[in-house]
Amino acid sequence: MKGSNIKYKIFALIAFILLMYAYVIPAVFTHNVVELKEAGKGDKISPLTAKVWNFYNKGRYVSPNIPKDLAGDLKKLVKEDMEIGVATMPIWYVALEAPNYPKDAFPNGIPVYYHFDGFSGDVHEMNTINHFIGMDPMKRGAPYLRAIAPYALVLLALLFVLYMLYDSKILDILMIIPITLPLIFLGFYSYWLYWFGHHMHSWGAFKIKPFMPTVFGDGKVAQFTTHSYPTTGFWILIAISIFSLLAVISKRKARKLAQQA
Repeated sequence: MKGSNIKYKIFALIAFILLMYAYVIPAVFTHNVVELKEAGKGDKISPLTAKVWNFYNKGRYVSPNIPKDLAGDLKKLVKEDMEIGVATMPIWYVALEAPNYPKDAFPNGIPVYYHFDGFSGDVHEMNTINHFIGMDPMKRGAPYLRAIAPYALVLLALLFVLYMLYDSKILDILMIIPITLPLIFLGFYSYWLYWFGHHMHSWGAFKIKPFMPTVFGDGKVAQFTTHSYPTTGFWILIAISIFSLLAVISKRKARKLAQQA
């Protein structure tokens, strides 16, 4: 019985650590960085925020439009009015190949990364391409969800803490949330892709019928080729889901053993 109690706490702790590292810490410490930069309030970004942002952006995609000496340095990027993205782990990416973007500069197309709380990558370039087919800018998608994401992630982290400290069937039910996180993300992601593809504007240079953008795999839109695949953050969500499920199973087993004793 004691071993089962320890086991479920270990599983829950691993999921908690993954959640904190990949999402909660960067979301909380770099909250509103993109908005401050776009509002011309870069001086409001604290040194701690800049350090956290720089740490999480090490080794990530850097646009060819950004000089190498500025890459990964938030303060320099803001000062030079360069495009920046959010710091949480990217969950999904879409790359778009277009005839006017040379392969030597963009070997894998124009990439954009989707996060719980925003976007990163060549967002401006993607918006420019989307404009040609009459599609809204990416920031139109899930504005309220992106705004509340940091708070929701903190509450999710609190759920893990409570789950490890208390034995409650209500907490067991709430653990469905981290278990289904990958599906929750894919659900919202798919809905907003549908929304963008079915709310086209007449001012687009290329007139195309309403369509469902590719959720997973390769697709074609007008003269553009698209690639849509999961990336690092999605696999972390899968790991959080698995360890959360194992924690619930282990805790229920421990509860049954306690009742039989």
